[in-house]
Amino acid sequence: MKLLENKVALITGAARGIGKAIALKFAQEGANIAFTDLVIDENGENTKKEIEAAGVKVLAIASNAASFEEAHKAVEQVVAEFGRVDILVNNAGITKDGLMMRMSEAQWDAVLNVNLKSAFNFIHAVTPVMMRQRSGSIINMSSVVGVSGNAGQCNYSASKAGMIGLAKSIAQELGSRGIRANAVAPGFIITEMTNKLPDEVKQEWSRKIPLRRGGTPEDIANVCTFLASDMSSYVTGQVISVCGGMKM
Repeated sequence: MKLLENKVALITGAARGIGKAIALKFAQEGANIAFTDLVIDENGENTKKEIEAAGVKVLAIASNAASFEEAHKAVEQVVAEFGRVDILVNNAGITKDGLMMRMSEAQWDAVLNVNLKSAFNFIHAVTPVMMRQRSGSIINMSSVVGVSGNAGQCNYSASKAGMIGLAKSIAQELGSRGIRANAVAPGFIITEMTNKLPDEVKQEWSRKIPLRRGGTPEDIANVCTFLASDMSSYVTGQVISVCGGMKM
């Protein structure tokens, strides 16, 4: 039997990158998939087709994760389509890097709203559903910089640290209802975003990593699959770093 057979997973920001890898892995393990992105463009349609190829049901939703109202509507759509939500992965995220003294209020607000408030929005929306089910797994996508900080990324680091505190608090609030909440903290992962960095920057990152390579979206997806499945039924309130040993 597949690890996520007949479960329903909702993944935010999943038209590409890490979110897409998670959606594909979950589908391969038997989960029906709902995923959101700001718009469902050609990337989103292609992702939907790739997920469908795994033989599961798919719902692609155009939704601004930073909007409380749109997040609730998205969850309503998922419940109307599938009848339940077993797994929520709060993956939507952006970066707007800059040193504190040069950072604008707009840069700060945009990153906190998309990266952190979106998780509040979706957890708020799925909580009544999961409480009725008396089961659920919530996975917040954090980052190693949410644990250690990073110069030039105070907004991103703060948002990702917030994802950890949010997961731990939800784990305490909802554990008695059979709902688990954990955070995943990726390190240097090779995606479209990191591919835009200069080669010397990527090489410097690799030198700091004991495994001497960047991670792949599939590395993150594998850990999320563990946390989404019953294999982690006694794991909650934890942060799992997936960083090749970069942060120990």
